[in-house]
Amino acid sequence: MLPLAAAQEEHGPAEDLFRIRLDESGIQNLRIETVAAEERDFETTVFAIGRIEEIPSRHSVLSSRIPGRVVELNAFVGDQVEAGQIIARIESRQPGNPPPTIPLKAPQTGLVISSHVRIGEPVEPDRELLDISDRTTMWAVAKVPDNAAAQVKPGSKARLRIPALGDEILPVTMLRYGTSADRQAGTLEAIFEIENKEKKLQPGMRAEFSLIISSRPSVLAIPRTAVQGPPTKRVVFIEDFDLDNVYVRGPVVLGEQNDQYVEVINGLFPQDKVVTRGAYSLSFATEDGMSLKEYLDTSHGHEHNEDGSELTGEQKAAQSTEVRGDHDHGADHSHPSIYLRIYAGMITLLFIATAQLLWRARKKNGPHPTPVTP
Repeated sequence: MLPLAAAQEEHGPAEDLFRIRLDESGIQNLRIETVAAEERDFETTVFAIGRIEEIPSRHSVLSSRIPGRVVELNAFVGDQVEAGQIIARIESRQPGNPPPTIPLKAPQTGLVISSHVRIGEPVEPDRELLDISDRTTMWAVAKVPDNAAAQVKPGSKARLRIPALGDEILPVTMLRYGTSADRQAGTLEAIFEIENKEKKLQPGMRAEFSLIISSRPSVLAIPRTAVQGPPTKRVVFIEDFDLDNVYVRGPVVLGEQNDQYVEVINGLFPQDKVVTRGAYSLSFATEDGMSLKEYLDTSHGHEHNEDGSELTGEQKAAQSTEVRGDHDHGADHSHPSIYLRIYAGMITLLFIATAQLLWRARKKNGPHPTPVTP
């Protein structure tokens, strides 16, 4: 974790750093969460989109071996059936009183996904009555770009996200490639198998893949959600080591990124706690209210610099000199003398203006004639 002094040493001048202090309600409102920067195995990934499909071998149909009509139907669309369960009875067309009937049993355990028959309806041996699908395991089919296909092979790992299910990440393993390529899109189909015991996955759902093509050990990395700012000036918010609820915004130099993490080349130390949740909101925060200096002065009981560092002896002496100088400046009554000078100047200007007006009036009327004595 990074104290303010270390942050300045790491990131450069103090003006490059921005410090924010939040109270407890501010932390709760922004839902601040932090994660420690750690060295990890950093995976290079390729993004691909795809879809969820049912496995063809797990799809079966129910049919009758003899012609007749349906006299009993025990399963409907959406019902879960077990292998060997009697789900329909067919009355034969052979003569008899009553005519003989045969039971139809579910060929496999699964979900009834479609029905093509109703009670009393005639049936023939070539007709499908019900479709049953076992969806406890599904296929996730990725559209892999041609330029990445050489690096994605059977056995390759990937992280799968289904937007319809939220932000849950599912690990999957590639089984094989499909049998054809999409020339127009420039992609190959890669087939992954995924468990679906909770029956949340449905065929046709959109799937997003992060295909892992390589890995590097001991890379300092942080979650992508911690990084803020424009591409030319990336920053992160670091939880201060010494001060409670104080966060330092510092610039970072980033390297490669994947679907979850981003490599940090410069700007962080291992175990620095960076803000992940709430970092975007902190980008718009201001230093309204109590400043960092005021907060530290109140907390520690002595004065600090504006950047939060301790005052040195020279700085304290300089502040004392400034205070004495301000006192002497006030004691010599220099402020009243300034007011008197301003007043005298205004009176002088007014006198000059009045004299000019009188001179112009006299000049306009001319000299008065001298009276003649009789």
